[in-house]
Amino acid sequence: MRGIWKGKLWWACPAFVVQDTPDLIALYWPVGTPTRSPVRRPTVEDGLYNRIELIERNWTDNDVLSLNTRGAAHSIEVMWEENTHNLRCWYVHLQEPLRRTRIGFDTMDQMLDIVINPDRTKWHWKDEDEFSEAEEIGVYSREKVQSIRQEGQRVIGLLNTNASPFCDGWENWTPPREWGIPVFPLGWENLPI
Repeated sequence: MRGIWKGKLWWACPAFVVQDTPDLIALYWPVGTPTRSPVRRPTVEDGLYNRIELIERNWTDNDVLSLNTRGAAHSIEVMWEENTHNLRCWYVHLQEPLRRTRIGFDTMDQMLDIVINPDRTKWHWKDEDEFSEAEEIGVYSREKVQSIRQEGQRVIGLLNTNASPFCDGWENWTPPREWGIPVFPLGWENLPI
């Protein structure tokens, strides 16, 4: 998976493909997965001017299962504590719909996220201040901001009605023991692919 913003690589993370069907793309990466991520947390102005510097890191804190409905402008991530089956949260990334490439998938985060507690009884918006600033300085148009918020509200509607993927038992999924840590495919850094 890669984050591409205005033709520039903003992050990259290899993942195992759990499911790739017409309805759902499910991807998994555990703690220890190599990534390319920003040297520091990007600011809203970095997004405006498309400035980013990446370094090699390893993914930390959570084992992640990313559930992506084809064409949807979000992913729903199931996050467990490292090497356990202790569910930490459900995390909703509001993002561009996944675009298939010959090596995986490209997308881009859209700053606003939703954090849902493990039993799905409470949720809250995350990074609203940055998202508002992004509209103020012109990273996103007013129409784009409305579209992103509407997508978030749509996901909350799925949560409130216990619709898929929330009702599908993904929180009980476990990776095969033989998977280990995913690695980057050859040519992962080449744009475009």
